Amino acid sequence: MIAPEGKPRGRKIERESGCGSPGRNSIFDIFGHFRIIPARMKSMTGYGRGDCSQDGFKITVELSSVNRKQSEISLTLPREMEMLEAQIRDAINRHIARGRLTVRVTLHSGGNSAARMHLNVPLAKAYTRELNKLARQLKLSGSVTLDHLVRAPVVFQTDEQIAEEENFWPAVEKALTKALGALVKMREREGAHLKQDLIERVAIMRQAATQIQKHAPKVAERYRDQLIERIRSANLETPAADDERLLKEVVYFADRSDITEELTRLQSHFQQFEDCVKTSEPVGRTLDFLAQEMNREINTIGSKANDSLISREVVTLKAELEKFREQAQNVE
Repeated sequence: MIAPEGKPRGRKIERESGCGSPGRNSIFDIFGHFRIIPARMKSMTGYGRGDCSQDGFKITVELSSVNRKQSEISLTLPREMEMLEAQIRDAINRHIARGRLTVRVTLHSGGNSAARMHLNVPLAKAYTRELNKLARQLKLSGSVTLDHLVRAPVVFQTDEQIAEEENFWPAVEKALTKALGALVKMREREGAHLKQDLIERVAIMRQAATQIQKHAPKVAERYRDQLIERIRSANLETPAADDERLLKEVVYFADRSDITEELTRLQSHFQQFEDCVKTSEPVGRTLDFLAQEMNREINTIGSKANDSLISREVVTLKAELEKFREQAQNVE
Protein backbone atom coordinates (compact mmCIF):
# COMPACT_ATOMS: atom_id res chain seq x y z
CA MET A 1 0.00 0.00 0.00
CA ILE A 2 1.01 3.63 -0.49
CA ALA A 3 2.24 5.22 2.71
CA PRO A 4 0.82 8.67 3.59
CA GLU A 5 3.36 11.40 4.27
CA GLY A 6 5.44 10.49 7.30
CA LYS A 7 4.19 6.88 7.45
CA PRO A 8 6.49 4.79 5.28
CA ARG A 9 5.69 1.20 4.55
CA GLY A 10 7.92 -1.35 2.87
CA ARG A 11 9.46 -4.77 2.85
CA LYS A 12 13.07 -5.34 3.92
CA ILE A 13 15.30 -7.07 1.39
CA GLU A 14 18.91 -7.86 2.41
CA ARG A 15 21.71 -9.30 0.31
CA GLU A 16 25.50 -9.07 0.08
CA SER A 17 26.80 -7.37 -3.11
CA GLY A 18 30.64 -7.63 -4.22
CA CYS A 19 49.11 1.43 -4.08
CA GLY A 20 57.72 5.03 -5.38
CA SER A 21 60.19 6.01 -3.02
CA PRO A 22 59.93 9.38 -1.24
CA GLY A 23 61.72 12.18 -3.02
CA ARG A 24 61.19 15.73 -4.14
CA ASN A 25 57.59 15.06 -5.17
CA SER A 26 56.83 12.85 -2.21
CA ILE A 27 53.95 13.60 0.14
CA PHE A 28 56.56 13.35 2.88
CA ASP A 29 59.34 15.91 3.12
CA ILE A 30 62.63 15.18 4.87
CA PHE A 31 61.07 16.06 8.23
CA GLY A 32 58.09 13.76 7.74
CA HIS A 33 55.59 16.61 7.40
CA PHE A 34 52.43 16.25 5.36
CA ARG A 35 52.19 18.09 2.07
CA ILE A 36 48.67 19.07 1.02
CA ILE A 37 47.36 17.11 -1.97
CA PRO A 38 43.79 16.61 -3.28
CA ALA A 39 41.79 14.54 -0.82
CA ARG A 40 40.14 11.53 -2.39
CA MET A 41 40.29 8.92 0.35
CA LYS A 42 36.82 8.13 1.67
CA SER A 43 35.50 6.95 4.99
CA MET A 44 32.92 4.17 5.13
CA THR A 45 30.48 6.09 7.34
CA GLY A 46 28.03 8.66 6.08
CA TYR A 47 24.41 9.67 5.47
CA GLY A 48 22.51 11.02 2.50
CA ARG A 49 18.89 11.85 1.67
CA GLY A 50 17.12 12.76 -1.54
CA ASP A 51 13.52 13.58 -2.52
CA CYS A 52 11.66 13.81 -5.79
CA SER A 53 7.97 14.63 -6.44
CA GLN A 54 6.11 13.29 -9.43
CA ASP A 55 2.43 13.00 -10.46
CA GLY A 56 1.00 13.77 -7.04
CA PHE A 57 3.30 11.53 -4.98
CA LYS A 58 6.77 11.96 -3.47
CA ILE A 59 9.68 9.50 -3.34
CA THR A 60 12.27 9.74 -0.56
CA VAL A 61 15.58 7.84 -0.57
CA GLU A 62 17.65 7.65 2.63
CA LEU A 63 21.15 6.12 2.69
CA SER A 64 23.31 5.42 5.74
CA SER A 65 26.61 3.52 5.74
CA VAL A 66 28.85 2.02 8.41
CA ASN A 67 32.11 0.04 8.46
CA ARG A 68 32.18 -3.43 6.97
CA LYS A 69 35.01 -5.41 5.38
CA GLN A 70 32.95 -6.23 2.31
CA SER A 71 30.18 -4.45 0.42
CA GLU A 72 26.73 -5.17 1.78
CA ILE A 73 23.43 -3.47 0.90
CA SER A 74 20.28 -3.73 3.00
CA LEU A 75 17.38 -2.41 0.93
CA THR A 76 13.83 -1.55 2.03
CA LEU A 77 11.38 -0.90 -0.81
CA PRO A 78 7.62 -0.29 -1.10
CA ARG A 79 5.80 -3.23 -2.63
CA GLU A 80 5.08 -1.18 -5.75
CA MET A 81 8.81 -0.78 -6.48
CA GLU A 82 10.17 -4.25 -5.79
CA MET A 83 11.00 -4.73 -9.46
CA LEU A 84 13.42 -1.76 -9.25
CA GLU A 85 15.69 -3.47 -6.72
CA ALA A 86 18.33 -4.52 -9.25
CA GLN A 87 18.51 -1.04 -10.82
CA ILE A 88 18.89 0.60 -7.40
CA ARG A 89 21.66 -1.82 -6.39
CA ASP A 90 23.53 -1.25 -9.64
CA ALA A 91 23.37 2.53 -9.19
CA ILE A 92 24.68 2.27 -5.62
CA ASN A 93 27.48 -0.14 -6.51
CA ARG A 94 28.82 2.35 -9.07
CA HIS A 95 29.53 4.79 -6.22
CA ILE A 96 30.09 2.65 -3.12
CA ALA A 97 32.83 -0.01 -3.00
CA ARG A 98 32.94 -1.03 0.66
CA GLY A 99 30.82 -0.89 3.82
CA ARG A 100 27.37 -1.83 4.97
CA LEU A 101 24.79 0.42 3.33
CA THR A 102 21.20 0.71 4.57
CA VAL A 103 18.82 1.98 1.89
CA ARG A 104 15.25 3.02 2.56
CA VAL A 105 12.96 4.07 -0.29
CA THR A 106 9.59 5.53 0.74
CA LEU A 107 6.60 6.37 -1.42
CA HIS A 108 4.36 9.12 0.00
CA SER A 109 0.90 9.62 -1.47
CA GLY A 110 -0.72 13.03 -1.99
CA GLY A 111 -3.48 14.39 0.22
CA ASN A 112 -6.29 13.49 -2.23
CA SER A 113 -5.42 9.80 -2.56
CA ALA A 114 -8.97 8.79 -1.49
CA ALA A 115 -10.40 10.44 -4.58
CA ARG A 116 -8.15 8.37 -6.85
CA MET A 117 -9.29 4.90 -5.82
CA HIS A 118 -10.11 2.28 -8.46
CA LEU A 119 -12.19 -0.85 -8.11
CA ASN A 120 -10.72 -3.95 -9.73
CA VAL A 121 -14.00 -5.50 -10.88
CA PRO A 122 -12.54 -8.55 -12.67
CA LEU A 123 -10.54 -9.40 -9.58
CA ALA A 124 -13.62 -8.97 -7.34
CA LYS A 125 -15.57 -11.36 -9.59
CA ALA A 126 -12.78 -13.88 -9.45
CA TYR A 127 -12.73 -13.68 -5.65
CA THR A 128 -16.51 -14.24 -5.56
CA ARG A 129 -16.36 -17.23 -7.88
CA GLU A 130 -13.52 -18.95 -6.03
CA LEU A 131 -14.93 -18.28 -2.58
CA ASN A 132 -18.34 -19.69 -3.56
CA LYS A 133 -16.62 -22.75 -4.99
CA LEU A 134 -14.71 -23.21 -1.75
CA ALA A 135 -17.92 -22.89 0.28
CA ARG A 136 -19.59 -25.65 -1.75
CA GLN A 137 -16.59 -27.95 -1.44
CA LEU A 138 -16.47 -27.50 2.30
CA LYS A 139 -20.29 -27.59 2.60
CA LEU A 140 -20.43 -24.22 4.32
CA SER A 141 -23.57 -22.13 4.50
CA GLY A 142 -23.79 -18.49 3.53
CA SER A 143 -22.64 -16.58 0.49
CA VAL A 144 -19.90 -14.10 -0.35
CA THR A 145 -20.79 -10.56 0.80
CA LEU A 146 -19.52 -7.12 -0.11
CA ASP A 147 -17.73 -7.00 3.23
CA HIS A 148 -15.70 -10.04 2.22
CA LEU A 149 -14.70 -8.48 -1.10
CA VAL A 150 -13.59 -5.07 0.22
CA ARG A 151 -11.29 -6.89 2.61
CA ALA A 152 -9.66 -8.87 -0.20
CA PRO A 153 -6.17 -7.70 -1.29
CA VAL A 154 -5.86 -5.27 -4.24
CA VAL A 155 -9.60 -5.04 -4.93
CA PHE A 156 -9.29 -1.31 -4.31
CA GLN A 157 -6.20 0.36 -5.83
CA THR A 158 -4.82 3.87 -6.24
CA ASP A 159 -3.35 5.27 -9.47
CA GLU A 160 0.14 4.74 -8.04
CA GLN A 161 -0.57 1.12 -7.22
CA ILE A 162 -1.72 0.21 -10.69
CA ALA A 163 1.12 2.09 -12.39
CA GLU A 164 4.00 0.11 -13.87
CA GLU A 165 7.18 -0.10 -11.80
CA GLU A 166 9.18 1.48 -14.63
CA ASN A 167 7.08 4.64 -14.30
CA PHE A 168 8.56 5.18 -10.85
CA TRP A 169 12.21 4.80 -11.94
CA PRO A 170 12.88 8.40 -13.18
CA ALA A 171 11.77 9.84 -9.82
CA VAL A 172 13.57 7.13 -7.85
CA GLU A 173 16.74 7.71 -9.87
CA LYS A 174 16.68 11.47 -9.18
CA ALA A 175 16.11 10.99 -5.45
CA LEU A 176 18.79 8.27 -5.32
CA THR A 177 21.30 10.49 -7.16
CA LYS A 178 20.76 13.28 -4.62
CA ALA A 179 21.13 10.88 -1.70
CA LEU A 180 24.29 9.30 -3.14
CA GLY A 181 25.82 12.74 -3.75
CA ALA A 182 25.25 13.75 -0.12
CA LEU A 183 26.52 10.39 1.15
CA VAL A 184 29.72 10.44 -0.92
CA LYS A 185 30.42 14.07 0.06
CA MET A 186 30.18 13.20 3.75
CA ARG A 187 32.39 10.12 3.29
CA GLU A 188 35.00 12.26 1.47
CA ARG A 189 35.04 14.88 4.24
CA GLU A 190 35.68 12.27 6.90
CA GLY A 191 38.10 10.47 4.59
CA ALA A 192 40.26 13.62 4.39
CA HIS A 193 40.71 13.55 8.17
CA LEU A 194 41.47 9.83 8.12
CA LYS A 195 44.09 10.34 5.42
CA GLN A 196 45.90 13.04 7.37
CA ASP A 197 45.97 10.88 10.49
CA LEU A 198 47.27 7.86 8.57
CA ILE A 199 50.03 9.96 7.01
CA GLU A 200 51.07 11.16 10.45
CA ARG A 201 51.19 7.57 11.75
CA VAL A 202 53.37 6.46 8.84
CA ALA A 203 55.66 9.48 9.26
CA ILE A 204 56.32 8.48 12.88
CA MET A 205 56.93 4.86 11.83
CA ARG A 206 59.34 6.03 9.12
CA GLN A 207 61.31 8.01 11.71
CA ALA A 208 61.49 4.99 14.05
CA ALA A 209 62.57 2.71 11.20
CA THR A 210 65.27 5.23 10.21
CA GLN A 211 66.62 5.25 13.77
CA ILE A 212 66.74 1.45 13.76
CA GLN A 213 68.51 1.42 10.39
CA LYS A 214 71.16 3.87 11.66
CA HIS A 215 71.77 1.90 14.85
CA ALA A 216 71.65 -1.66 13.47
CA PRO A 217 75.29 -1.78 12.13
CA LYS A 218 76.60 -0.96 15.65
CA VAL A 219 74.82 -3.87 17.35
CA ALA A 220 77.41 -6.53 16.45
CA GLU A 221 80.25 -4.27 17.59
CA ARG A 222 78.52 -3.65 20.90
CA TYR A 223 77.94 -7.37 21.31
CA ARG A 224 81.68 -8.01 20.75
CA ASP A 225 82.62 -5.43 23.41
CA GLN A 226 80.07 -6.87 25.86
CA LEU A 227 81.37 -10.41 25.24
CA ILE A 228 84.97 -9.35 25.96
CA GLU A 229 83.82 -7.54 29.11
CA ARG A 230 82.03 -10.65 30.38
CA ILE A 231 85.20 -12.71 29.79
CA ARG A 232 87.21 -10.19 31.81
CA SER A 233 84.60 -10.16 34.57
CA ALA A 234 84.99 -13.94 34.85
CA ASN A 235 88.76 -13.48 35.41
CA LEU A 236 89.52 -15.34 32.18
CA GLU A 237 92.25 -14.54 29.71
CA THR A 238 91.15 -11.68 27.45
CA PRO A 239 91.11 -12.88 23.81
CA ALA A 240 93.00 -11.01 21.12
CA ALA A 241 91.05 -8.84 18.70
CA ASP A 242 91.64 -11.43 15.93
CA ASP A 243 90.86 -14.44 18.08
CA GLU A 244 89.13 -16.98 15.84
CA ARG A 245 86.61 -18.15 18.42
CA LEU A 246 85.64 -14.57 19.27
CA LEU A 247 85.25 -13.67 15.62
CA LYS A 248 83.07 -16.73 14.95
CA GLU A 249 80.78 -15.87 17.86
CA VAL A 250 80.42 -12.27 16.69
CA VAL A 251 79.74 -13.35 13.08
CA TYR A 252 77.15 -15.86 14.26
CA PHE A 253 75.44 -13.19 16.35
CA ALA A 254 75.49 -10.67 13.50
CA ASP A 255 73.93 -13.17 11.12
CA ARG A 256 71.26 -14.18 13.60
CA SER A 257 70.28 -10.58 14.41
CA ASP A 258 70.48 -9.14 10.88
CA ILE A 259 67.32 -7.14 10.12
CA THR A 260 68.31 -5.65 6.76
CA GLU A 261 65.65 -7.55 4.80
CA GLU A 262 62.89 -6.66 7.27
CA LEU A 263 63.79 -2.97 7.19
CA THR A 264 63.85 -3.00 3.38
CA ARG A 265 60.41 -4.58 3.19
CA LEU A 266 59.07 -2.18 5.82
CA GLN A 267 60.27 0.82 3.76
CA SER A 268 58.64 -0.76 0.72
CA HIS A 269 55.31 -0.90 2.54
CA PHE A 270 55.65 2.78 3.45
CA GLN A 271 56.20 3.58 -0.23
CA GLN A 272 53.14 1.56 -1.22
CA PHE A 273 51.13 3.55 1.30
CA GLU A 274 52.20 6.74 -0.50
CA ASP A 275 50.77 5.37 -3.74
CA CYS A 276 47.51 4.54 -1.96
CA VAL A 277 47.20 8.10 -0.68
CA LYS A 278 47.69 9.54 -4.17
CA THR A 279 45.07 7.42 -5.90
CA SER A 280 41.36 8.20 -6.15
CA GLU A 281 40.42 4.52 -6.12
CA PRO A 282 39.13 2.71 -2.99
CA VAL A 283 42.18 1.66 -0.93
CA GLY A 284 40.68 0.27 2.29
CA ARG A 285 41.46 -3.38 1.56
CA THR A 286 44.99 -2.45 0.42
CA LEU A 287 45.59 -0.59 3.67
CA ASP A 288 44.37 -3.61 5.64
CA PHE A 289 46.88 -5.78 3.79
CA LEU A 290 49.74 -3.29 4.30
CA ALA A 291 48.98 -3.16 8.03
CA GLN A 292 49.23 -6.95 8.24
CA GLU A 293 52.55 -7.01 6.36
CA MET A 294 54.04 -4.15 8.39
CA ASN A 295 53.04 -5.96 11.57
CA ARG A 296 54.85 -9.08 10.33
CA GLU A 297 58.09 -7.16 9.65
CA ILE A 298 57.97 -5.23 12.93
CA ASN A 299 57.48 -8.41 14.95
CA THR A 300 60.44 -10.02 13.21
CA ILE A 301 62.64 -6.98 13.87
CA GLY A 302 61.63 -7.09 17.53
CA SER A 303 62.41 -10.78 17.88
CA LYS A 304 65.83 -10.48 16.14
CA ALA A 305 67.07 -7.26 17.68
CA ASN A 306 69.08 -7.92 20.83
CA ASP A 307 69.48 -4.24 21.60
CA SER A 308 67.68 -1.86 23.99
CA LEU A 309 67.55 1.12 21.60
CA ILE A 310 66.10 -0.96 18.79
CA SER A 311 63.60 -2.49 21.23
CA ARG A 312 62.39 1.00 22.21
CA GLU A 313 61.88 1.94 18.57
CA VAL A 314 60.02 -1.32 17.97
CA VAL A 315 57.61 -0.36 20.77
CA THR A 316 56.99 2.94 18.98
CA LEU A 317 56.44 1.11 15.68
CA LYS A 318 53.90 -1.24 17.24
CA ALA A 319 52.00 1.56 18.97
CA GLU A 320 51.73 3.64 15.80
CA LEU A 321 50.86 0.61 13.67
CA GLU A 322 47.95 -0.22 15.97
CA LYS A 323 46.60 3.32 15.48
CA PHE A 324 47.15 2.95 11.73
CA ARG A 325 45.28 -0.35 11.67
CA GLU A 326 42.30 1.06 13.57
CA GLN A 327 41.98 4.01 11.19
CA ALA A 328 42.48 1.90 8.07
CA GLN A 329 39.44 -0.15 9.08
CA ASN A 330 37.34 2.99 8.53
CA VAL A 331 38.58 3.59 4.97
CA GLU A 332 36.54 2.57 1.93
